[in-house]
Amino acid sequence: MTTLLEKVKANLILEHDAHDELLGLYITAATRYAESYQHRAENYYSTNAMPPTTEQAVIMLSSHFYESRDGSTGGFFSDNVQAGQQVWNTVNLLLRLDREWKV
Repeated sequence: MTTLLEKVKANLILEHDAHDELLGLYITAATRYAESYQHRAENYYSTNAMPPTTEQAVIMLSSHFYESRDGSTGGFFSDNVQAGQQVWNTVNLLLRLDREWKV
């Protein structure tokens, strides 16, 4: 089974292990964001399966955090000021699919 860390590294085309600890922090932050956005309890995904759409959102958001760690938009679209906002729009659309809607 491929771990989230391995999937994020594949998404970033990152083959070394030098930033694994940093990536782990970004994955945790992205997962906590997903849980909060979806109205799930903290650490919900440590004991429950993460749906594929939520997993993709966590991968995208973790990658965005890594590529933007210097405060810029970062990544492939670094010359486009709207690229960072598009990441958040896409992540939120993916997370909305598995959101708990009850009040």
